[in-house]
Amino acid sequence: MYKRVLLKLSGEALAGNEKNFDPSILQNLALEIKEAQKLGIQIAIVVGGGNFIRGKVVEGLGIDRVQGDNMGMLATVINALAIQSSLEGIGVDTRVMTSIEMSKVAEPFIQRRAVRHLEKGRVVIFGGGTGSPYFSTDTTAALRASEIKADVILMAKNSVDGVYSADPKKDPKAKKYTHLTYMDLLNKGLQVMDSTATSMCMDNDMELMVFNMNEKDNIVKAMKGEKIGTIINKEEK
Repeated sequence: MYKRVLLKLSGEALAGNEKNFDPSILQNLALEIKEAQKLGIQIAIVVGGGNFIRGKVVEGLGIDRVQGDNMGMLATVINALAIQSSLEGIGVDTRVMTSIEMSKVAEPFIQRRAVRHLEKGRVVIFGGGTGSPYFSTDTTAALRASEIKADVILMAKNSVDGVYSADPKKDPKAKKYTHLTYMDLLNKGLQVMDSTATSMCMDNDMELMVFNMNEKDNIVKAMKGEKIGTIINKEEK
């Protein structure tokens, strides 16, 4: 069982088939996190903002890329507050920490304070990305996981149960991997996370698990260290 984990959620995963949020997804997410927390696991969360906006997409609409990324970072804060509300609604003590200072809404990210919250049993949700444009929330996850010394990054995917050699929805012959190294990701061009995030995980020897969050109890199973999905690390098996 892992002692301290960082759960990476995409914004799209929170939306489901809805436009912004699917209340049932938020509720199920909160219940599973509460279940894992009861086991004594320290939980941090990084959430994306793709259910609202993506910096790269709005660039195509004539909006400056830096401004677009700033809009995307604010979208992640909206998602962080939504997750906080769901967790606190079922009695889970939670803190939102943002890389962009907005003291009336959330705490600023301070590494030592974040670790202290985790040690006290609070769920910490990191919003605002890295606080700089041109960096994805995958990179934020790699950065924050390294800063809080997490045991693993749990990358929760929407209806995909691991890493495949090709898109399993399009290619019936796609092979599922149970274990990969970070060099495999880079050499095979597997789109698990962007190359900046992959390199950061590799440099800091951070383990990554890719799993399907839509299957019941999978978040708890992942946090307990059960072998679901695909494990990615530096070691050759």
